[in-house]
Amino acid sequence: MSTTFTQSVVSNFLGNSPTWYKQIILGFLIVNPILLWALGEAGPHVVGWLLIAEFIFTLAMALKCYPLQPGGLLALESVLIGLTNPEVVYHEAAVNFPVILLLIFMVAGIYFMKDLLLFTFTKLLLGIRSKSLLSLMFCSVAAFLSAFLDALTVTAVLISVAVGFYSVYHKVASGKPFQHHEHNHNEDDSVEDLHRQDLSEFRSFLRSLLMHGAIGTALGGVCTLVGEPQNLLIAHIAGWDFGEFFFRMAPVTIPVLAAGLTTCVLLEKLRWFGYGARLPASVRTILTDFEAHQQSKRTRRDVTKLLVQAAVAVWLISGLAFHLAEVGLIGLSVIVLLTALNGVTDEHQLGKAFEEALPFTALLVVFFTIVGVIHSQHLFTPIIAWVLTLPEAVQPGMFFVANGLLSAISDNVFVATVYINEVKSALDSGAIDLEHFNQLTVAINTGTNLPSVATPNGQAAFLFLLTSAIAPLIRLSYGRMVLMALPYTFVMSILGYLAVSFWL
Repeated sequence: MSTTFTQSVVSNFLGNSPTWYKQIILGFLIVNPILLWALGEAGPHVVGWLLIAEFIFTLAMALKCYPLQPGGLLALESVLIGLTNPEVVYHEAAVNFPVILLLIFMVAGIYFMKDLLLFTFTKLLLGIRSKSLLSLMFCSVAAFLSAFLDALTVTAVLISVAVGFYSVYHKVASGKPFQHHEHNHNEDDSVEDLHRQDLSEFRSFLRSLLMHGAIGTALGGVCTLVGEPQNLLIAHIAGWDFGEFFFRMAPVTIPVLAAGLTTCVLLEKLRWFGYGARLPASVRTILTDFEAHQQSKRTRRDVTKLLVQAAVAVWLISGLAFHLAEVGLIGLSVIVLLTALNGVTDEHQLGKAFEEALPFTALLVVFFTIVGVIHSQHLFTPIIAWVLTLPEAVQPGMFFVANGLLSAISDNVFVATVYINEVKSALDSGAIDLEHFNQLTVAINTGTNLPSVATPNGQAAFLFLLTSAIAPLIRLSYGRMVLMALPYTFVMSILGYLAVSFWL
């Protein structure tokens, strides 16, 4: 009986994840407290960095097991062995509460706008035959929207559109009509042999569009005060308004934006790093037929729904651009308006809207625990202290590099918070003057926003994409994201460093 029970426990642990993965996670959980005890005073610092690496591993293996469970176990252990405490974790979550609100309500609000999004992007996809031009459009539109909205909101839009495209084609490729509702597009067993190669090419096509769009959120998000969560914090401490923030960042952000968009076109032309896949003719035909089918059966009520969604979209963009309320609250207003005006009153229909965002919201709070360990063990403090000892002329460039490296493995909001507070303390103490403080502030903002595209860890929008429903459908893994982001990382980081060092 006890043997059977033990086998059941082992089998249930992390479900259907590979055995080797389960063994590695168990190894992490066993080794951490042993090292903490064996290394004495150095233990918390060493195990703290080890914990970061272990958490990154769970993110890298997101397609083997959703990171919430293994990452959550590591986070719980970090609290139990004293690397951080519940109060610090709660503080990190409370500070980032606007981001939590954003995930809960804004992503759900976008769900109720999916008809308009699918209608709009289908017109664009079918109307623009050049893949290079289409990719440039995705990247530039994502950059523009992210400058006024939030990168997570824009990413949620891109995900909704990609899921819509994929589900339509997968349904037809499986021999089912457009109007068939009960279809599992996670399984390829039902896909007809004739469509398998086109399905693979279509996945590659969608991967490239989503990555161009995700990079675009970083290119645009760094430019303005509302583009990224840390931008608002940095501007508040520096005392900059919207206009001053934009113009102080412009010597770095505008050249990087131009270089990023150029990189987008070159990658599509050269077909490097997993880019360049074209839309298969059979897929275009199916999507064209789908659009014609939708057009033919669109009633006056359906048209009214689209008009309502368009009107609410105007409210959404206006509310976010002028920061009329916290982003998450604007998302809640979108839910209320769209469901009330379009007659969505069933609780079951409402529940579906939250399915995409809530697992990631839970994962983000787990991530705040890891950030709490970084804070409690002062893991980044020595790096900051060292940079401030360097000659003043090279400090902006080194701040950019240090911020970029740390943001790529950690959370860029946390890194920006730590650095801007340290620099403000240096200004208040008279160690640096106001002009140098402004230069370092630009370096901190651009450093946490640009090189952090190297991995999904640094950008919440990237992590959201990696753990979304679309990632396994189009085979977008952690490693593939890193590879596809590599040329952008190189161009944005090198040009950003040069701009911060010589053009401010």
